[in-house]
Amino acid sequence: MNRQQGARLMLALGLAGASTLVMAKVSPEEAAKLGKELTPIGAEKKGNGSTIPDWTGGLPKSGALSGQFPSNPAISGESPILTIDKNNMAKYADKMTEGHKALMTRYADTYKMNVYKTHRTVAWPKEIYDATKKNATTAVLEGTDDIREAALGFPFPIPKTAAEVIWNHKTRWRGDAVTRYNNQAIVQANGSYQLTKLTEEVKFKYGSIKHPAPLSENMNLLYLSEVIAPPRLAGQLLLVHETMNQVTGPRQAWLYNPGLRRTRRAPNVAYDNPYEGTDGNQFNDQVDMYNGAMDRYNWTLLGKKEMYIPYNSYKIASDETKYEDMIRPKHINQDLARYELHRVWVVDANLREGTSHTFGRRTFYVDEDSWTIAAIDCYDKRGEMYKVQEAHLLYASNIQSAGGTPEIIYDLQSGRTFLTALANEDKPNDFSVSFDDNDFTPKALKKKVTR
Repeated sequence: MNRQQGARLMLALGLAGASTLVMAKVSPEEAAKLGKELTPIGAEKKGNGSTIPDWTGGLPKSGALSGQFPSNPAISGESPILTIDKNNMAKYADKMTEGHKALMTRYADTYKMNVYKTHRTVAWPKEIYDATKKNATTAVLEGTDDIREAALGFPFPIPKTAAEVIWNHKTRWRGDAVTRYNNQAIVQANGSYQLTKLTEEVKFKYGSIKHPAPLSENMNLLYLSEVIAPPRLAGQLLLVHETMNQVTGPRQAWLYNPGLRRTRRAPNVAYDNPYEGTDGNQFNDQVDMYNGAMDRYNWTLLGKKEMYIPYNSYKIASDETKYEDMIRPKHINQDLARYELHRVWVVDANLREGTSHTFGRRTFYVDEDSWTIAAIDCYDKRGEMYKVQEAHLLYASNIQSAGGTPEIIYDLQSGRTFLTALANEDKPNDFSVSFDDNDFTPKALKKKVTR
């Protein structure tokens, strides 16, 4: 493809991403590729013939739903096949995110990326495969936020626009319900850090195999968190009703303050308003890498590319790895991070005229096998790299899903690092739990307080 053809393609993709009505459903003939040349959720089955292997089904379901950290001793015991640092970065730059290049340039004396053999470990339950195939020929997206005619599975396994790729991330299967022990660390540039411990209860609504919620309910998930530590924040509760279309039906949130002993509606729990308890180091729409309404950006699908991304990150998520081993000044201990070469969908989001957000532009890198956002480059309104997000992906074979453990936000302006989804020194996620919708009401907050 020459430069002129590339420019025409980019223009066409940009116009498609900005259109008011996006008809995402594909023909039965195209959907028939799922499970054949494409995996059941839309990734390319074939590898690249050398460094990326074929997908052969991923790893089978195994392990208990509770009391067990995800692990894979065989993968964790491997040695790097390549280390990228300031001396050879130029050689591998075409397969590095702009954020990783910025980190390696800024912290040239200490930052490196250990690259390992690529393993395509991710698999999903059969129910997700079946629902995804149905969605392929029915699901449509109006604008960026109004999804229709989809149920349970990935809505857009063969995406045509950028917004569809992000919707696959937001609706991915993560179990029916979970109690998560989430530790968060705010790390100063000198390496000192403050740890916050949360217990989070989540009931998934759209992505529930047992009780999938129809889109007419406009509900993605129900969320309730309690701060356990530090003492000055202990007892704070946050209740969130996470809607699907947050433009017409914004998420609802309530906050219980133990000092005031009262529950109040939490205003502005969206976009770039700071997330509770993070001291401004994480915006609301950075939770789970990206969430919420998409209407403040123009979205462009740049296509698919081979990139080094964090993957099969069992070592850094292990209960044998302590926070003091992981946390360092400026960036985490990169000897614990594992990078592999995978194909990712690249999505660009530029701030729409007439709207506001701290980030003027974001570039997303979305893993093709899991539809999980692995990295995001976040630029300020001057076009300068501001923050770098990174999700250390791993496959949880007990529920057959993938996610980031931990997720990291590097602030290149302040030098601070924010880590979330840590559980190493706490308990593993418990997927054996079940919740009633009534457990996620303002009235339920009062019961929790008076236990």
